[in-house]
Amino acid sequence: MELHLTKPIVFFDLETTGTDVANDRIVEIALLKVLPGGKEETLTYRVNPEMPIPPSSTKIHGINDEDVKDQPTFKELGKKVAAYIEGCDLAGYNSNKFDIPVLAEEFIRAGIEFDLKKLRFIDVQVIFHKMEKRTLGAAYQFYCKKELVNAHSAQADTTATYEVLKAQIDHYEKLENDVEKLSKFSSHTRNADFAGRIVFNDKDKEVFNFGKYKGEDVEAVLEKDPGYFGWMLNSNFPLYTKKVLTAIKLRKFANQ
Repeated sequence: MELHLTKPIVFFDLETTGTDVANDRIVEIALLKVLPGGKEETLTYRVNPEMPIPPSSTKIHGINDEDVKDQPTFKELGKKVAAYIEGCDLAGYNSNKFDIPVLAEEFIRAGIEFDLKKLRFIDVQVIFHKMEKRTLGAAYQFYCKKELVNAHSAQADTTATYEVLKAQIDHYEKLENDVEKLSKFSSHTRNADFAGRIVFNDKDKEVFNFGKYKGEDVEAVLEKDPGYFGWMLNSNFPLYTKKVLTAIKLRKFANQ
């Protein structure tokens, strides 16, 4: 089964210094671009994260400080990455919760204006969990009847994710071979930010998705508890979450 594409889609995977979206950095990024018609292109970059890679992370992906000390930083690579995914859709495995938020953070740190919100996202893990509830290695075995070699290598994981999505479309009749519908199916929530701290409710209003104001309208909370805005800006939230929060506050101010 080949994907029905009206524009390119980029499957991607990140290896990082850890799992903290706000603070950890990319050490490897693999990109697999699939063009309408099925032609494939691949790019893989090692990245100097400008911070030590913890041994616990090296144990997972096999990349250590020595491997990346002479590699370009994301600030040096970011414009190439942005140009490569411009005008494409994005797909990954657990990408909605991790890879896309991390990528958004890196773009902001590097001072690169790139609106990821213009892109559609397919998260193959969400499809898998809605259907079978397993890991990427198990998904690869289940759908593709293959063993995932070099798991936690960005390139191997990216290629496996692409193969799994095509096999999922073959496997499930309810899955339509359409990027728009796959994107909607593979989303748990409609996020206003990428980390899911602020989401849209059924009335298309931004509401908090965590903490004491979970489920409450963001504009209403900022009005009744102005200090909450300052607390979030000064706390360890992702930069993109702070950007969205600031935009909501400025919009409210402009409408007064």
